[in-house]
Amino acid sequence: MTATEYPTYWTTVDSPLGPLLLTAAPDGALTSLSVPGQKGGRTVQDDWRHDPGPFRAAEEQLAAYFAAELKEFRLPLRAEGTAFRERVWDALDTVPYGATTTYGEIAARIGASRPAVRAVGGAIGANPLLVLRPCHRVIGADGSLTGYAGGLERKTRLLVLEGALAPPSR
Repeated sequence: MTATEYPTYWTTVDSPLGPLLLTAAPDGALTSLSVPGQKGGRTVQDDWRHDPGPFRAAEEQLAAYFAAELKEFRLPLRAEGTAFRERVWDALDTVPYGATTTYGEIAARIGASRPAVRAVGGAIGANPLLVLRPCHRVIGADGSLTGYAGGLERKTRLLVLEGALAPPSR
């Protein structure tokens, strides 16, 4: 069954990053998490069904994560993409809380060639499950905070929350 064959359920959850838009399949598997103004983020469609029911576990786990009480999400995820994107997204799932990795390291993990780093970056940028699938933990080879579909300010906040980055000096 593809995404077009079943209804999409949605809800919003408050967070320190702003309201999060979550979507799910009828079986409760999360299909996206978007933040306001996200590049490529989802927006509510007319045929979607608003129902907070399928999102209770996600809401509880996200609240615990933002309170620094949860380090690993245990939620059913279902992101649909090309085989290449899905390999990249699976590699993202192996980057532990509080750690960072580079685009080149993700490419190496999936057996992609050095020239494929750009394509890896594109797949990471297309991650439909922000926060849940930790694309915010991927940084530039020189340690710089490079692109994040949710914005660099949010990436910084997530990395500070996880202890992977020192809080910015005021």
